[in-house]
Amino acid sequence: MSIVQLSARAEKLRDVLTAFVEDECIPAEAEYRRELGTGAQRWQTVPQVMERLKARAQELGLWNLFLTREYAEGGGLTNYEYAVLCEIMGRSPAIAPEACNCSAPDTGNMEVFAKYGSAEQKRRWLQPLLEGKIRSAFAMTEPAVASSDATNICTRIERSGDGYKVNGRKWWISGAGHPKCAVFITMGKTDLAAKKHSQQSIVVVPADAPGVTVVRPLTVFGYDDAPHGHCEVQFDNVWVPRENLILGEGRGFEVIQGRLGPGRIHHCMRSLGMAERALELMVHRVQARTTFGRKIAEHGVVLDYIAKSRMDLESARMLVLRAADMIDKVGAKNALKEIAMAKVVVPNVALTILDRAIQMHGAAGVGQDTPLADFWAGLRTLRIADGPDEVHTRQIAQLEIRQQNARLQARKQLQPPARL
Repeated sequence: MSIVQLSARAEKLRDVLTAFVEDECIPAEAEYRRELGTGAQRWQTVPQVMERLKARAQELGLWNLFLTREYAEGGGLTNYEYAVLCEIMGRSPAIAPEACNCSAPDTGNMEVFAKYGSAEQKRRWLQPLLEGKIRSAFAMTEPAVASSDATNICTRIERSGDGYKVNGRKWWISGAGHPKCAVFITMGKTDLAAKKHSQQSIVVVPADAPGVTVVRPLTVFGYDDAPHGHCEVQFDNVWVPRENLILGEGRGFEVIQGRLGPGRIHHCMRSLGMAERALELMVHRVQARTTFGRKIAEHGVVLDYIAKSRMDLESARMLVLRAADMIDKVGAKNALKEIAMAKVVVPNVALTILDRAIQMHGAAGVGQDTPLADFWAGLRTLRIADGPDEVHTRQIAQLEIRQQNARLQARKQLQPPARL
């Protein structure tokens, strides 16, 4: 479902991707879990089914679709077109995005390298990421400060000879546990005397650099999300050469804002894919079970759940697609309000639908025999990840006030002068 006409190529990709996700990725979810195994081995294992699906995605032309037409390395799509495809991948969030080399945090990191990286950074890091040979992580959030305000970040990146030394502790670093994680894009402060938003810089830290320690994996409502995980990472006197600086000293905010805009849309569309699958599971369940002498689907409150879920989903999807269309037409900087609205609305809508689906499944909804509990944990986390609801809501209100004031001022200037 889209509000803008897709190109013929995007329509074909949509059909091919739909078949790939429904017929190959979703059926492979149980096999993936079996191959991953149990215990500590889960952090050293790359299930072969994933490698097989990656090869299949490349064969079908479903590889690296997230990099839009502005990038020579990309798939030639618009943000709008990719948003439609990203929702389809979201139906199998643990399998399809990675199989298509379109999973976070790699997508955002590849975009950083493509947009801001030097030729050498692209050669060493972007190319193997695009080929799916390595994985990556983005190291920003810290345990000692409220990281929703990134000016609080206190990791130091200090000049040392021909490079920099990095010292600090990060946590909730997604992807850091993966056996193929080879690089951290790391945020820290280079100049404490600079203006508030010019103190931060971004450096590339190889995962095997001396002084980098993955301290522990962290759990999300009990899920550790192995093998990529979300980890606490320590940087102790980690030296990197000067050429590992991205864009320049004091330009960290510029880099992360360029990274997070489209990435938030990707998260939203994957969330809608999860919500669609949850609604399908709910509809199937309530028609297959009987309570008090009739199908569960025949109870009025259940019909209400289904109708509201469909209305909520369609409304949320339009909000995201509008934001993606705005990014294409005026750029992410001029679509901040639309991106923020989608980022607040979509996870809440998806969570509501997940809650209804879980309720209709009873005890089965909170167990491992359906994907619902896993989906719920990820979606609840999204209300915090990439900026909590409260930060985005604040930004929406500030932008709304500013825009209305600008319109009012413009109308005043167009009014003829009063007669004497």
